[in-house]
Amino acid sequence: MAEKKFYTLDDFEFKDKTVLVRVDINSPIDLGTKKITDTRRFTAHAKTLLELANNGAKIVVLAHQGRRGDDDFLPLEQHGKLLSEILNRPVKYINEVYGEKVINQIKSMKSGEILLLENVRFCDEETGAKTVKEQINSPMVQQLSRVSDIYVNDAFSAAHRNHTSIVGFTYVLPSAAGRVMEQEVNSILNATENPKRPSVYVLGGMKAEDSYQIMKKVLDIKNADRILPIGIISYLCLLAEGIDIGEVNKEMISSKGLIEKIPEVQKLLDEHNNIIEMIKDVAVDDGGKRLEIPIDKLPLNRPIKDIGSKTIEEYTKILKDANTIVFNGPAGVYEEPPFEIGTHKLLEAVANSKAFSLVGGGHTIAALEKFGLASKVSYISTAGKAFISFLTKEELPGIEALKRAYKHS
Repeated sequence: MAEKKFYTLDDFEFKDKTVLVRVDINSPIDLGTKKITDTRRFTAHAKTLLELANNGAKIVVLAHQGRRGDDDFLPLEQHGKLLSEILNRPVKYINEVYGEKVINQIKSMKSGEILLLENVRFCDEETGAKTVKEQINSPMVQQLSRVSDIYVNDAFSAAHRNHTSIVGFTYVLPSAAGRVMEQEVNSILNATENPKRPSVYVLGGMKAEDSYQIMKKVLDIKNADRILPIGIISYLCLLAEGIDIGEVNKEMISSKGLIEKIPEVQKLLDEHNNIIEMIKDVAVDDGGKRLEIPIDKLPLNRPIKDIGSKTIEEYTKILKDANTIVFNGPAGVYEEPPFEIGTHKLLEAVANSKAFSLVGGGHTIAALEKFGLASKVSYISTAGKAFISFLTKEELPGIEALKRAYKHS
C-alpha cells in the first residue's frame, strides 16, 4: 500500500509473547455427518499461525462456526483436529472461550504452542449491537486480554462484522493484521486504487444484487474501463434493455426480488453503455442439452444456463488486453458439463492474461479449482460479503478497528 494503514506481523517481536489470533475457519458443513467439507480457509490461515509459532509465540486462536439457530452452529473440536493436520503440529482444543480453565491453560503455554478456544459465537457478548464500552467490558475481552500481549486479526472474511472478537480487543491490546488480512486488503486495494489500465470487471453468479452494487460503485468512482456482466446480472441487463428473456427466466428473476432493480440497471446502461458490454448470446437447457441462442432470437421459454460462444469470444478479447481484472461470480451453471463452457473459457482467459487478477466468491473459487486454474491467477479472496463490501468501498469494522489501533498507538 502507498500509505500504511495498520500494523502487520512485521512490526512486532513475538518470542515468548501470548498472541490472541482471530481467524475465520467458518466452513461448509455436511449437514448429515456434521463434517467440514472445505478446508481452504484453514490452509489460508496456516501461514499466519506457522509464522507466529516459528517466531516463538504462544498462540491462542479465536474462531467461529455458523450462527445461533443454524444447522452448522457447532463446537470447534473437529476444527482443532483439522488445523493440527494442516499445520503439521499439535493444536490443543478447549471447549470454553474464557473462564478459569481457559486462563490457567493459557498461563501454562510454552512458546510455539497453539490453543484453539471454543466457538466465540457461543458467547452472548460476541454478536448483536454492542457499544465499544460493552465490548471492552465483556468477560471475553476483559479475561483474555489480561493473559495476552498482542491481538492479531487475520479474519478478513469476518471483518464486516462489528463483533466483540473482531473489534473489542483492538482497544485494549497492541493490534496487528495477520497475513490473510494484510494480503486481502493489499490485493483489493491494488485492483481498486489507481489500477493499471485497462481495468476490467467480470461480474456474475447468482447474487445479482452484489454484482449491481459493485457495478454501480466502480462506475461512480471511474475504476472500470469495461464491465462484463455474466450470470443473473446479465439477464437483468437484457430485461432493462427491453429484451424478453422468456417466462421461465423472468420468473426466476422475480423470485429473487430483482424486478424492482430493472429501472436502476437501465439508468446505468444508459449512462455507461460504452463501458458495460452486453452479452450477445446465451446457452439454454434444451432437454438437458446445450442450445445456443442469439439475443435477437429470444424469447425462448427454456432456462438460461450459460453465456454463448459469441459472448465468450468478445469477452475473451477484452480480457486479453486488460492490465487489471476483478472476477466475481461464474457465467452459468458450471457444475453441469453442458453449461460449464462460459465460466471455464473466461477463467482460462484470466489465467492466461498478463493482468493482475483478483478473484472472489465461493463458486468462482470452486470453478477455478475444478478447471485447474487456481494457481494461475494473482490473488484469490477467501472472503464473501467482506470482499463485496470492501470492493464497494464500505467501511469494514474489523479494518477500521485496526486502523484506529495503529493511529492511536
